[in-house]
Amino acid sequence: MAKSLMMLVNPAAGRSMSDLNLGTAVSTFALNGYCPTVFYTTAPGTASKIVEENAANYERLVCLGGDGTLSDTIAGLMTLPQEKRPKLGYIPMGTANDVANTLGLPMRQPGRAAEIILAGTPLHYDVGEMDGVGFFTYIAAFGAFTEVSYKTDQELKRTLGHLAYVLGGLNALSTIKSYKAVIEHENGVVEGEFIYGAMSNSLSVAGMVRLNDDLVDLSDGKFEILLVRRPKDVMEVNSILTGVLNKTYDSPCLTVAQSSFVKVTFEEPVPWTRDGEDGGAHRTLTLRSHRHAVDIYC
Repeated sequence: MAKSLMMLVNPAAGRSMSDLNLGTAVSTFALNGYCPTVFYTTAPGTASKIVEENAANYERLVCLGGDGTLSDTIAGLMTLPQEKRPKLGYIPMGTANDVANTLGLPMRQPGRAAEIILAGTPLHYDVGEMDGVGFFTYIAAFGAFTEVSYKTDQELKRTLGHLAYVLGGLNALSTIKSYKAVIEHENGVVEGEFIYGAMSNSLSVAGMVRLNDDLVDLSDGKFEILLVRRPKDVMEVNSILTGVLNKTYDSPCLTVAQSSFVKVTFEEPVPWTRDGEDGGAHRTLTLRSHRHAVDIYC
């Protein structure tokens, strides 16, 4: 008897979506003993509702789309009891594909990605939560780089290069807003004036900073915290660039830590992004990690 498989497809992901791409994935699963049932997303956020209402009835769940679709899919899985969450496969077809880069998945190659889902070993993947807001798959962030990284034209970012484009903005200090904050985590308290802050479970932070492979463990229950203090002069700007590019993070303006939770308190409500989408504005916000929340093939 054929095994059940739910496919959740975002037809608007990236620039490569077509019936041929979907057909390649469907046929690969069908030839290996699965009976795929295809669901299409119709708008941002609909994936989570579709998953919440249907995923428990299937042995496997496959998401075909970009990081945003994957984020919505995992948010839907988090509404289910752990024992009812099917193992997850990801066929990355989006533009940035930060999660695919971290997991080492082939991008815009649905047949190859489907083969990995069939033959791969599921990874116990940690999922983040912003209290009162929702779940996030790989990053929650505030500050100067979030708007640049997530809201600028994708073609422009590809042309200029993510890292050069975003960090190059540091030279325009007068245009960068900073936020006074107290940041509590399991290893201590950090206070200061910050232009950027993130809690991530990814080798790629906002598509602009690649963390050391030996620093990031996607299953350890801890997320990486990256904080950038406001630089006072060009020398401190250079120290940030050098620390990031060399992956030493030894600039006095950089703080890198690991924690299962973070509590951030500002003097005013500050906008956040959650996996690249609007995360609301908050004066106080607690973020936490759910260890081994989902199993994802890689």
